Amino acid sequence: MKTIGAHTAGDGAGEIDAADNAADSRAGAGSDAVGQGRFSSRKGYRYFVAAVLCVVYTFNFLDRQFLSILAQPVKLALHLSDTQLGLLTGLMFGLFYTCFGIPVAALADRFSRVWIITIASGLWSLFSAACGLATGFTSLAIARLGVGIGEAGGSAPSYSIISDYFPPEERGVGLAIYSLGVPIGIMVGAASGGWIAAHYGWRAAFLSLGAISLVLSPLIPLLVREPKRGRLDTAASAHAATPSMFKAISFFVRSPTLMLTALSAGLTALVIYGLLSWMPAFLMRDKGMTLTDIAFRYSFVAGGASAVGTTLGGWLVDKLAPRRPALYALIPGLAVLIGAPFLFWLANAPAWPQALAFMFVPYAMLAVYLAPGLAVIQNGVPVAHRAAAGALFLFMLNLIGMGCGPLFVGMLSDHLAPSLGVHALRVALQWLTPFFILAFLCQMAAAWRLHVDAKKVPAS
Repeated sequence: MKTIGAHTAGDGAGEIDAADNAADSRAGAGSDAVGQGRFSSRKGYRYFVAAVLCVVYTFNFLDRQFLSILAQPVKLALHLSDTQLGLLTGLMFGLFYTCFGIPVAALADRFSRVWIITIASGLWSLFSAACGLATGFTSLAIARLGVGIGEAGGSAPSYSIISDYFPPEERGVGLAIYSLGVPIGIMVGAASGGWIAAHYGWRAAFLSLGAISLVLSPLIPLLVREPKRGRLDTAASAHAATPSMFKAISFFVRSPTLMLTALSAGLTALVIYGLLSWMPAFLMRDKGMTLTDIAFRYSFVAGGASAVGTTLGGWLVDKLAPRRPALYALIPGLAVLIGAPFLFWLANAPAWPQALAFMFVPYAMLAVYLAPGLAVIQNGVPVAHRAAAGALFLFMLNLIGMGCGPLFVGMLSDHLAPSLGVHALRVALQWLTPFFILAFLCQMAAAWRLHVDAKKVPAS
């Protein structure tokens, strides 16, 4: 694996502006240089692109998380078990989301990434609305599979676009801006989903979300210009031929650093998705919160904490890690360890106000990992591998995290319910603690590999 920053064409804001202008002057020279104009040459446009893609990601995450927010009323209305809910929010959705992400990434390495995101956004919006028409487990499962297939076309192409607007030493911030779609999605999802469901029912919440997302989709190609691939990287890597998907996968799996980074992200995501999928139901069952409380209290604590962690992770690694690459893994590893004891205090808090207070730290610390992990992946592969590498990273992250976290908690809750009743979910959530430790250990191994790689390849 190449060292973090090995693909950079130069350091400093002046050089990125020069690269922007150079890319604009080459507009029309190739199929990737689409729509580069005077506006896109401005320094602030790259932040505008990241912000627009963040909005798209927010709706992507809203579509993904609405079922978790509304788990309790959906469970009662459709007579579902916690295991079935765990399947719908986790493994079944995650399998389709991750498996379709790889072929979509292969297309994104060859064709317009902006149009792939646009089509995918329209698809997941339609299926999200279809969730509101479900009559039982089977029909809801089909709708969730459709959401997963559509959302597979969102993040990997977005990572690649952002990497062509931000140089390696600034990609942590660019990817952190995009990743703010997660905490914003958590906040807006809990607030809007909880409020709409409390006043008009859970079906209206899904139908409203699908309609709004569908209106957003046609705006994407009007706001985001397709950048020239590798415009901020060395000439050799920028003009490299697009490899086959097999070569991209081979490059990824043969790199211990990339694999450890993806595994660390997957273990961290297992805890995150386990909490996100079941925390609203836990607070309602065990702590007596209402849907209105979820909308106006849980939403702001969960979203705010995740935003703090996501922003902190991107800012810290851009400031500290370019000269000490091991910090790309050390920082999120230590953050995960800090958050671990708060899960016990959260689960055993006497009432929901105290539970929300204890929830802030683990939600923030668990969000630190994403921007550093994405920076390692995007900076550590050739330009032509970026969308594929992003998809492989998401494959491991979501197959382990989304696929196993919600299902693990749901199955354990069903197993404990005969003896513990409504408190079964409290104990099931505490069994996520060992995964905090595993994620920390894996990040330490990734930090060691990054240190070894940095010693092998001189920084450019």
